[in-house]
Amino acid sequence: MTDLAPVRRALLSVSDKTGLVELGQALADRGVELLSTGGSAKALRDAGLVVKDVADVTGFPEMMDGRVKTLHPGVHGGLLALRDNDQHMAAMTAHGIKPIDLLVVNLYPFEETVAKGADYATCIENIDIGGPAMIRAAAKNHAFVNVVVDVEDYQPLLDELAAHDGQTTYAFRQRLALTAYARTGAYDAAVSGWMAGALDEPAPRRRAVAGKLAQTLRYGENPHQSAAFYVDGTNRPGVATATQHQGKELSYNNINDTDAAFELVSEFLPKDGPACAIIKHANPCGVARGTTLKEAYARAFDCDRTSAFGGIVALNSTLDRETAEEICEIFTEVVIAPGAHREAKEVFARKKNLRLLTTPGLANPAESGLMLRQVSGGYLVQDKDNGRLDVSDLKVVTKRAPSDQELADLLFAWRVAKHVKSNAIVYVKDGATVGVGAGQMSRVDSCRIAARKAEDMAATLGLDAPLTRGSVVASDAFFPFADGLLTAAEAGATAVIQPGGSMRDDEVIAAADDAGLAMVVTGMRHFRH
Repeated sequence: MTDLAPVRRALLSVSDKTGLVELGQALADRGVELLSTGGSAKALRDAGLVVKDVADVTGFPEMMDGRVKTLHPGVHGGLLALRDNDQHMAAMTAHGIKPIDLLVVNLYPFEETVAKGADYATCIENIDIGGPAMIRAAAKNHAFVNVVVDVEDYQPLLDELAAHDGQTTYAFRQRLALTAYARTGAYDAAVSGWMAGALDEPAPRRRAVAGKLAQTLRYGENPHQSAAFYVDGTNRPGVATATQHQGKELSYNNINDTDAAFELVSEFLPKDGPACAIIKHANPCGVARGTTLKEAYARAFDCDRTSAFGGIVALNSTLDRETAEEICEIFTEVVIAPGAHREAKEVFARKKNLRLLTTPGLANPAESGLMLRQVSGGYLVQDKDNGRLDVSDLKVVTKRAPSDQELADLLFAWRVAKHVKSNAIVYVKDGATVGVGAGQMSRVDSCRIAARKAEDMAATLGLDAPLTRGSVVASDAFFPFADGLLTAAEAGATAVIQPGGSMRDDEVIAAADDAGLAMVVTGMRHFRH
């Protein structure tokens, strides 16, 4: 094997025709013989290029609706033959096989077909067979063969050929092979993942996952950790599909926190009024509704102004100028919203380090999906927590039933608690969080921390009493003892929402009755570790 390998014959067979004609023309200008199939051959011929059909190479026409066209020794022998192996070269001569030095293939649009909601039979027909087989063959023989599977590699290929007089280096072919194997692996992962869903198989014997590089990050959670951001192609509205209008490149922590913020604010539909969520270290430090977006932001900010500094702001409706001006009063890392008015963008333009992201809409909190977490030697897979409740799902267990206002706040608090790290305690009053306790080993400590934060904010705002007075409280899991409930009552909570199910439920309910609290149970918990 030599480092440089010439490109004299190329097979181009692509589903996505973007850049195909330009690539074919550039190769032809270098004297490269072009082979092709079906629509790719037609596109090249229509552009005036000389193209040889693969059917002429194999001696067989395309058949079975195009299912069989490249699966032939005339193709695979040309891709797999070792140019420095005398036996391989003799076999090629004996059987009239010519080498193929460059393979350009992109696969049937299976992922796009699934994303469009196509039926089972249509998805099956969009599973490519010949393409992955050729890609794997060419990638295996990268000592001599170039394989290109992404449109974005067309120009680097042409640059390489120009730099080496129609040849490519071994290192270049290695990188192409790496990309090629990753592509077929991702394609197979998409097919197997779709089939698991189609067959309602929650735990298939083997689970494959894949992603496409969206961004190489400066570092991970800490500067000594390398990191990258991959997207899965599901097109769910959020940080992965957002448009960045200004500001520095997103960091690992920015992406993680922005995702948490946007998923939370998506719990609140615009038709129910403007809503804002402020996130710090993946936990909410303020969530609120308002009559305007500006008011929603201000009420969320007043839950914990200290933690909001340097945080992430997520909005459930189009960012306007007034809200943008209010946000600019403090340092904010990222703002994400389903759209932004021109005037708002002009306000943010004065803050060059502030990242503004807009999305094509809100995420659907009821949508199913998988969540993965790596552990040593493997990873955990679970369904996304898409549990949602309304008033009819709640069971009153105390002597006093909650008022209509308490019920509204209880449901608001419950939606927020779903997005707070466990043990989670959330105090809410009039559609705004007024205290959040997150990530504590003891639930009673979460109750105390949230209440203490409310006391601190009361001092900051010059209030006579903390806003937890007259609030409601949500707990993401049951109260194992009455102590956490009594701590909430001491903070001024008047109503409680919690899953129930503790061995001491009767004790907790009795304590609520003694304190004059209204309590509802959900039968559902929202652990978030």
